[in-house]
Amino acid sequence: RELVKLAKTEAENSKIAIRNARKDANNEIKKTDSSEDLQKNAEIDIQELTDQYIVKVDSILNVKEKEILTV
Repeated sequence: RELVKLAKTEAENSKIAIRNARKDANNEIKKTDSSEDLQKNAEIDIQELTDQYIVKVDSILNVKEKEILTV
Protein backbone atom coordinates (compact mmCIF):
# COMPACT_ATOMS: atom_id res chain seq x y z
CA ARG A 1 0.00 0.00 0.00
CA GLU A 2 2.82 2.40 0.82
CA LEU A 3 4.42 1.71 -2.54
CA VAL A 4 1.16 2.58 -4.31
CA LYS A 5 1.01 5.88 -2.42
CA LEU A 6 4.61 6.60 -3.38
CA ALA A 7 3.88 5.79 -7.04
CA LYS A 8 0.87 8.12 -7.02
CA THR A 9 2.97 10.89 -5.49
CA GLU A 10 5.66 10.46 -8.12
CA ALA A 11 3.04 10.46 -10.89
CA GLU A 12 1.56 13.69 -9.54
CA ASN A 13 5.03 15.24 -9.38
CA SER A 14 5.56 14.25 -13.00
CA LYS A 15 2.27 15.87 -14.02
CA ILE A 16 3.25 19.06 -12.20
CA ALA A 17 6.60 19.11 -14.01
CA ILE A 18 4.82 18.64 -17.36
CA ARG A 19 2.43 21.49 -16.61
CA ASN A 20 5.31 23.73 -15.53
CA ALA A 21 7.08 22.98 -18.81
CA ARG A 22 3.89 23.91 -20.66
CA LYS A 23 3.69 27.20 -18.76
CA ASP A 24 7.33 28.01 -19.54
CA ALA A 25 6.84 27.19 -23.21
CA ASN A 26 3.73 29.34 -23.44
CA ASN A 27 5.57 32.23 -21.80
CA GLU A 28 8.40 31.89 -24.32
CA ILE A 29 5.89 31.95 -27.16
CA LYS A 30 4.34 35.15 -25.86
CA LYS A 31 7.78 36.79 -25.88
CA THR A 32 8.24 36.15 -29.61
CA ASP A 33 7.38 38.64 -32.33
CA SER A 34 5.32 36.17 -34.34
CA SER A 35 1.68 36.76 -35.25
CA GLU A 36 -1.13 35.98 -32.84
CA ASP A 37 -2.31 33.16 -35.11
CA LEU A 38 1.09 31.46 -34.95
CA GLN A 39 1.23 31.95 -31.20
CA LYS A 40 -2.22 30.43 -30.73
CA ASN A 41 -1.35 27.48 -32.98
CA ALA A 42 1.83 26.87 -30.99
CA GLU A 43 -0.09 27.03 -27.72
CA ILE A 44 -2.59 24.48 -29.06
CA ASP A 45 0.28 22.18 -30.12
CA ILE A 46 1.86 22.51 -26.68
CA GLN A 47 -1.46 21.71 -24.99
CA GLU A 48 -1.86 18.59 -27.15
CA LEU A 49 1.64 17.43 -26.20
CA THR A 50 0.90 18.14 -22.55
CA ASP A 51 -2.27 16.06 -22.72
CA GLN A 52 -0.43 13.19 -24.41
CA TYR A 53 2.27 13.07 -21.75
CA ILE A 54 -0.21 13.29 -18.88
CA VAL A 55 -2.11 10.34 -20.39
CA LYS A 56 1.20 8.43 -20.60
CA VAL A 57 1.94 9.16 -16.94
CA ASP A 58 -1.55 7.97 -15.96
CA SER A 59 -1.24 4.75 -17.96
CA ILE A 60 2.20 4.01 -16.50
CA LEU A 61 0.80 4.62 -13.01
CA ASN A 62 -2.08 2.20 -13.64
CA VAL A 63 0.33 -0.51 -14.78
CA LYS A 64 2.58 0.08 -11.77
CA GLU A 65 -0.35 -0.02 -9.35
CA LYS A 66 -1.49 -3.39 -10.70
CA GLU A 67 2.10 -4.65 -10.66
CA ILE A 68 2.60 -3.59 -7.03
CA LEU A 69 -0.72 -4.97 -5.83
CA THR A 70 -0.20 -8.39 -7.45
CA VAL A 71 3.07 -8.98 -5.59
